[in-house]
Amino acid sequence: MTISFIKEPIENKGYDDKVIHPLQSYLWGKAREKMGTRVMHLTDGKNNYQLTLHPLFFGYKLGYLPRSITPSTPILNFLKEWGLKNKIIFIKIEPYTEKSESKTIDPRLKISDHPLFPSWTQILDIDKPEEELLKNMHQKTRYNIRLAQKKGVVIKEESNDKGFKIFADLYFETCRRQKYYGHNLNYHKTVWENLKNNISHIMIAYYNNIPLAAYELFFFKKRLYYVYGGTSLLHRNVMAANLLMWESIRFGKKIGATKFDMWGSLPPGYDQSHDWAGFTRFKEGYGCKFVEMVGSYDLIVNPTLYTIYGLAHKIRSLVLKMK
Repeated sequence: MTISFIKEPIENKGYDDKVIHPLQSYLWGKAREKMGTRVMHLTDGKNNYQLTLHPLFFGYKLGYLPRSITPSTPILNFLKEWGLKNKIIFIKIEPYTEKSESKTIDPRLKISDHPLFPSWTQILDIDKPEEELLKNMHQKTRYNIRLAQKKGVVIKEESNDKGFKIFADLYFETCRRQKYYGHNLNYHKTVWENLKNNISHIMIAYYNNIPLAAYELFFFKKRLYYVYGGTSLLHRNVMAANLLMWESIRFGKKIGATKFDMWGSLPPGYDQSHDWAGFTRFKEGYGCKFVEMVGSYDLIVNPTLYTIYGLAHKIRSLVLKMK
């Protein structure tokens, strides 16, 4: 097995054949590069791995390897040796591997104290007839879908710049309402402009021509992903979001998806008072299966600076909570 970085600028000619998730795709890498993030492409001939580098202090950096296959021992050996030569403190690795399908995790990988992806998601098998999908939903979810249809809610796929603007307005309205501070508009716009109509799609729910809910969906390797969503406080009684999710499922079936990954969730038996309980319950209503992923790990390259980084991260988190 020969492991190496792809040093020349790559073209999307067979690159995606060797990755499994949209965050490892060629187009995602191009989007990250346009944001000024350094992107590295590692290959062992069989699988490609897309790694981003993020500056910290005094020239030191951390690496991030999201949603690849679980790296093999030779890949980890290569990354450790490369990291030592290139002032990498650690590399965060979050494989797209279900825990039930994983083998023993390399002992050099430390469970991350600061995961970016939740360990649990919900996945819906949409390679079934619509009648069966409806039957498997919770009764209240079916009722809300039919109520929205009866009220005249209209769902449109608007994977264009107009649709993105509507989505962005609703998404950031929701972020402000829920006091969630994620990526800024430039980040989302760059992702959209690079992934639109290939990986990224916009779905919008209207009531009396007023947009009430919007989703940005990713489609990759026969799998649909619910990545971002936003809703309005207007006309909550027409259940627009319920119909929007159902029509997103139907859209996924239409374009060839067989699975629908809801991107993140609390685990089964979750605390109903948890901040995430609402959207976990909403996703659960569609008959999804709770799936535990292998989790988030850190490949520690510089143990001393890794400890300092961890302490600084804890202090920063405490200061933000006090504000």
